[in-house]
Order: sequence, then structure tokens, then C-alpha cells
Amino acid sequence: MGNQVEKLTHLSYKEVPTADPTGVDRDDGPRIGVSYIFSNDDEDVEPQPPPQGPDGGGGEGLPDGGDGPPLPPPQPYDPRLHEVECSVFYRDECIYQKSFAPGSAALSTYTPENLLNKCRPGDLVEFVSQAQYPHWAVYVGNFQVVHLHRLEVSNSFLTDASQGRRGRVVNDLYRYKPLSPGAVVRNALAHVGAKERELSWRNSESFAAWCRYGKREFKIGGELRIGKQPYRLQIQLSAQRSHTLEFQSLEDLIMEKRRNDQIGRAAVLQELATHLHPAEPDEGDSDPARTTPPPGRPPAPGREDEAREAAVH
Repeated sequence: MGNQVEKLTHLSYKEVPTADPTGVDRDDGPRIGVSYIFSNDDEDVEPQPPPQGPDGGGGEGLPDGGDGPPLPPPQPYDPRLHEVECSVFYRDECIYQKSFAPGSAALSTYTPENLLNKCRPGDLVEFVSQAQYPHWAVYVGNFQVVHLHRLEVSNSFLTDASQGRRGRVVNDLYRYKPLSPGAVVRNALAHVGAKERELSWRNSESFAAWCRYGKREFKIGGELRIGKQPYRLQIQLSAQRSHTLEFQSLEDLIMEKRRNDQIGRAAVLQELATHLHPAEPDEGDSDPARTTPPPGRPPAPGREDEAREAAVH
């Protein structure tokens, strides 16, 4: 982390959020945790401008403004090619699922302008693009969203928040019972302007999901890490095979899941093949391979690590 070590802050127990402020979180038993907060968000990469020629023009699709073969046209975004099919379990309960199987929740993406026609107040919106962290927001009506962006909760027009990326409504990915649309919007708007050390979420997904479900597990330090690993991220390798990673908290699991989204499906499968060597199941054995995250990589990088990874793309 170099000269940014001094930005690392250790929270006391008094400062750690322990319950939803609206009182809707009624889980049994205290699960207070102490967490480390890093200074940078994990995702906000500005869109790259199109190639330009020496005179500042567009170069007519040529890599150097006129010499050499033309650049290939951009490929349309295809979730099946770029995204990782996965499920999240808390003990034996499935709490999240992204599936490309027939009849599963639609993962089709739309331009920001077309997405506006599909949004209703209280909806969760996800903006996606190849080699970038997905960006989540809460639609609050009047063409606007509230989202965690560059260490600040902001109220923006949906078209601005998209930064040119395609998007979709993702109300059905998490399987928690949602709050009423009005409560979701109030949760989001109540935190507009919060920034840096006032924040209780590591990334835009955790913030948006907390607004909709009111679960403290989405907050920094919302769960006590005591050695057990009740959360499982099951990554689908093929129609018959999967591999499972185990985590102590939902916060850590979300960070790993988002890293997988950023590096892409092909890279995730290659990483698993190289480092984890999932064993072929025996005939009649349907249990997936299971490990903790690969050696040499923490279960989930902090904001600073993810921001640095995203910046190279």
C-alpha cells in the first residue's frame, strides 16, 4: 500500500454499525465486528475516450489516425461471455443467484435511455461493462438514482451514473425479503452527501442492497468474524461442475464476487484451473469442490486494492 498506509483506519466497537437504523433488522443475537476501512472505492473507472488521430479527429477507426488496418468494431456486451454464473449460500440457504438457465431471472442489458422505461422507484439497477467492476444504484424516481460513487453517496441522473455502460434491473438477484419501495427510496436519500469515513459500505453493491433489504450484513463490520465460514460462493464451471469458496462474512464474499465480475469469466475459470485444481467428481458424486480463496490472495481486497486493479483497465 506504500504511502497510503496512513489512510487505514481502525474502528472501535462503538463506531461499528450494529443494526439497521429503521429498526427492520431483527436477526437474533449480536454480531458486532471490527473492520478496517480503506480509503478508495473499488470500481469507478471513467470511460475511455475513442481513439483519436494526430489532428484530434476520430481517426476513422484507425489505430493511429490513418495508417494501418482499421480497428475491429466493438463487440456487443454478452453476459454469458463476460459474467460468472454463481450462487451464494448462508449455511444451507441460497441468498443470491445469478443464473443463465432458462426461466432464471433475466440478465439482459439495456442502454441507459431504454433502461429508464423499465425502472420503478425502489428498484436496484446494475451497470455493467467488460473489465470493469459492476456499479449498483437505487432508482428513486424522476430519472434519478442514488449511488455510492467515489467515496460519496450521490444523487445523479441515471444516464449520468451509467457513464455510458449498459444496465439492468436486478431486484431478483438477492433473495432477501425487500422493504417497501418507499422505505428503499428513503434509505437511499437519507444518506446522500455521506462521504469517506461517514460511510458504512465498501462498494456500490453493498450500499444499494442495504437500501433495499435493510440487512446489516451488507455494512462494514456488520458481522463478527470468529473463525467459522458460514458463507459459500458457488461458481458454476460448466453444466455439471462447480467450485465453492467459503467466507466468514457476506462483506468479504461480495468483494470476491465483484472481483470475479471485473476480471471476467474466462479469467476466473483459468484462475481456478491453475490454482485450485478442482477434482473431477466421482461417478454419482454431485458434491462440488470446495476451498477457501486461493493462497496468496486475501479473501476480498480492500477498496484500495480493487481501485488499483480497476485502474489498469
